[in-house]
Amino acid sequence: MDSDSSQRKPCRRCLLSEIDRNGVYRTVREYIASLDESVKCSREEYSQRLCVCKSCEHLSDGMCALCGCFVEVRAVKSNQICPDLPRRW
Repeated sequence: MDSDSSQRKPCRRCLLSEIDRNGVYRTVREYIASLDESVKCSREEYSQRLCVCKSCEHLSDGMCALCGCFVEVRAVKSNQICPDLPRRW
């Protein structure tokens, strides 16, 4: 890590794919890729869900502050719902 990136403030509204600290996103991405297609929502729905999450005040460092999940994992699974009330997706 260079000295410039070590002094940046945490990004509260970023997904893991945008901050990738210590390769965490690689592990999450590998997990998502390992899921059977039958449990995943469509790519379009996944993108829409992530867009909603990015605009949510509960997103913090790639995680949902309401439930503690990695939003990229929750959003990809078709049977999952947003934990906020009212539901955002």
